Amino acid sequence: MYKVVVLGAGMVARPLIHYFLENDCRVTIACNTCNNAQKILKDHPNGHIIYWDANDTDAIVPLVEDSHLVVSLLPYKFHTSVARVCIETKTDMVTTSYVSDEMSGLDREAKEAGIIILNETGLDPGIDHMSAKRIIDSIKEKGGRVEKFWSVCGALPAPENADNPLGYKFSWSPGGVLLASKNDARYLDNGQLVEISPDELFRKIFTYKIKNIGDLEVYANRDSIKYIDIYGLDGIKTIFRGTFRYRGWCETIDALKTLNLLDKEESDFSGMSYADLIRTRTVDPGNNDLAAALASTLDTGRDSPVIKAFEWLGLFDELKIPAHLKSPFDIISELMMSRMMLGDNERDMIVLRHVFLARYKDGSTEVISSQMVDYGSPSTDTSIARTVALPAAIASKLIMDGEIKLKGVYRPVKKEIYDPVLSKLEEYGIKTIEEYGLPVSELVF
Repeated sequence: MYKVVVLGAGMVARPLIHYFLENDCRVTIACNTCNNAQKILKDHPNGHIIYWDANDTDAIVPLVEDSHLVVSLLPYKFHTSVARVCIETKTDMVTTSYVSDEMSGLDREAKEAGIIILNETGLDPGIDHMSAKRIIDSIKEKGGRVEKFWSVCGALPAPENADNPLGYKFSWSPGGVLLASKNDARYLDNGQLVEISPDELFRKIFTYKIKNIGDLEVYANRDSIKYIDIYGLDGIKTIFRGTFRYRGWCETIDALKTLNLLDKEESDFSGMSYADLIRTRTVDPGNNDLAAALASTLDTGRDSPVIKAFEWLGLFDELKIPAHLKSPFDIISELMMSRMMLGDNERDMIVLRHVFLARYKDGSTEVISSQMVDYGSPSTDTSIARTVALPAAIASKLIMDGEIKLKGVYRPVKKEIYDPVLSKLEEYGIKTIEEYGLPVSELVF
């Protein structure tokens, strides 16, 4: 029986842990949220829980040493210290987080220890890498090359549940999503480098139609340029990675940023109401019509979606700001947590789409697409939980079974990883639909 250590018992842990239990593994959950871990295990005989503070890495050394593999579902900042323990104990490791420079630097040590540290094995990053690389490699096998590539992914409420002015609901804490909104971005467009500052991120957007869903807005996702090397796309003219949202999100987040309401610097909000906070951000703080004052400040209409979103969030309310909230970021995060969490009877949705322009040696071109639309179930798991957790669980089992033999620090862009993982994901209904020979009109990004 394989022994697996799962670090963390957050909102995507359940499908991963259940996969291990269903495949006759013994699972130890090390976490500081034992109540959630108990709900996941439900007294399963092969499950065990220990309380653990992620800052105390030394405490898990004996546990890791006695295990076949570690899955870290912790925040990314903890992964490298866990990886060092895995190197010391010669224990394989899987994460769903982006590879940091510090993690990349452990490649030689991981190889010397004879282990794999497999990262970015979730949805985005994860399934996006694997489904894209499968097509890229197939193009190369035919003697072609990828000339243009767009990849866009979004975790969204299902259309019937996108019923607030921001068109968004959270199936996990809003903090990480709001932090990501402060990133810059860059990509390649017909050979030209395009760089977007954090201030411009939600202004440089475009619309894309997904069949049976409708128009979604797209904004750039971090650094697309680095994927030229990661995917082996030398000579590519266009590469763009982006994020899908319904209309309402981009313009509202842009307004929050414009008003410095995503600032993490602490201030004293004693005695201040939410409306008072907004008044301090307007050009006319004495105006009794707060909506009009805000509209003037943002140079938008009084009945615009942004003003409606602010009002819906409660930012015009005269309720006092709770004393424990010390920064604008905390205030917005808590308001979103209280009003924008996915309901127990609601579905979330994942939309992932790749579009490629391939060019072959005879000069011919081909447009290829790959698309996945996946829905969560109120009675079981959210789509985001399934699509993040199951790739990591499947890859972990393949490593323990010896079907993935690679050693070192990796992303799932090797055929040895992506082929079996994608194949097994299809057994769970998680599948990308690939279409070849499409008309050039499909290049509408």
